[in-house]
Amino acid sequence: MSPYSAVPPADVTHEAAFEPLLADDLDRVLQVEQLAYSHPWSRANFVDALHSGYQAQMLTANGQLLGYFVAMKGVDEVHLLNITVAPEFQCQGWARVLLDALAIWSRGQGAQWLWLEVRVSNDRALRVYEAHGYRRVGQRKGYYPAHNGQREDAVVMSLSLER
Repeated sequence: MSPYSAVPPADVTHEAAFEPLLADDLDRVLQVEQLAYSHPWSRANFVDALHSGYQAQMLTANGQLLGYFVAMKGVDEVHLLNITVAPEFQCQGWARVLLDALAIWSRGQGAQWLWLEVRVSNDRALRVYEAHGYRRVGQRKGYYPAHNGQREDAVVMSLSLER
């Protein structure tokens, strides 16, 4: 991915930039992942994604990890597997920056569609995705682990990348 810089939406006084997420970054990525989610990805999830050659980018500013995403390219589509904004930087517009960068990279790969799943209970993420142009296209029953051995449904969303 070519460097993608952004003017900070709020609270960060220096330029933010994307850089590849590498195995050496996993300790700090896992710290953010564990703070952000009740059921975070494991180190093995990230290692598998990196070994599979998935697109994995971090957004940083002033040496701080603002967020990251991991996406899998298909024939004419990209599937967003993980997108996370560090809790202390949430609600500042960084999710939009991450989603924009993902769409730019996906178009550059010739993708016509972006796909993702999100927990049905994650209203804030649903609003962010919908504001970004994603549309609800289905639901996966019992897709996510939940508390006490339960499972939670996922909303399947897609974004057309055709111009």
